Amino acid sequence: MSTKTVITIGRQYGSGGRIIGQRLASELGIKCYDKELLEHAANDSGICKELFENHDEKPTNSLLYSLVMDTYSFGYSSAAFTDMPMNHKVFLAQFDAIKKLAEEGPCVMVGRCADYALADMKGCMSIFIHADQSIRINRIAERYNLTLNKAKDAVIKTDKSRSSYYNYYTNKRWGEASGYNLCVDSGLYGIDGSVQLIKEAVKIFKANL
Repeated sequence: MSTKTVITIGRQYGSGGRIIGQRLASELGIKCYDKELLEHAANDSGICKELFENHDEKPTNSLLYSLVMDTYSFGYSSAAFTDMPMNHKVFLAQFDAIKKLAEEGPCVMVGRCADYALADMKGCMSIFIHADQSIRINRIAERYNLTLNKAKDAVIKTDKSRSSYYNYYTNKRWGEASGYNLCVDSGLYGIDGSVQLIKEAVKIFKANL
């Protein structure tokens, strides 16, 4: 099944969202961008890749959000960009990279507020992958060879970090169903079942554009 749709995937840690995104892209015959978004943003902005990795989906302590978004909305000057905190520079560079890649053709984008960056793009389908915490803890423990306690700590901390980052930089709430076109429980449907469910949803989404 070919698609002209850009699909964004938000995900709870340990829900398998990244794997679902990769398999979905593979079956649709389109590109999948996850960590690759950081590399594109780094190349386009001239900011070193390590800084993107250090700030990747991590919350900010700055109170300059409104200033930054106003600056972005009205076109930021080189002087204004130079004076911004690094976390804002990283976010705006990612924002630009996401828009640029989406314009190049159909793809799947995982995380990084891609649904927000492409909110005004017709044909952008936003998806959120979630699962019961116990399922996610077991998956992370098995994947990274961790104790259940350490896996639980990683799940809680990573979800909190992603949530804080998303809520700070967007006008939506991370994981809130009303903010997405489709929410999928990967604990219920499994990885393969989630991919097939999303493929069917994409068909319906395209038909109703």
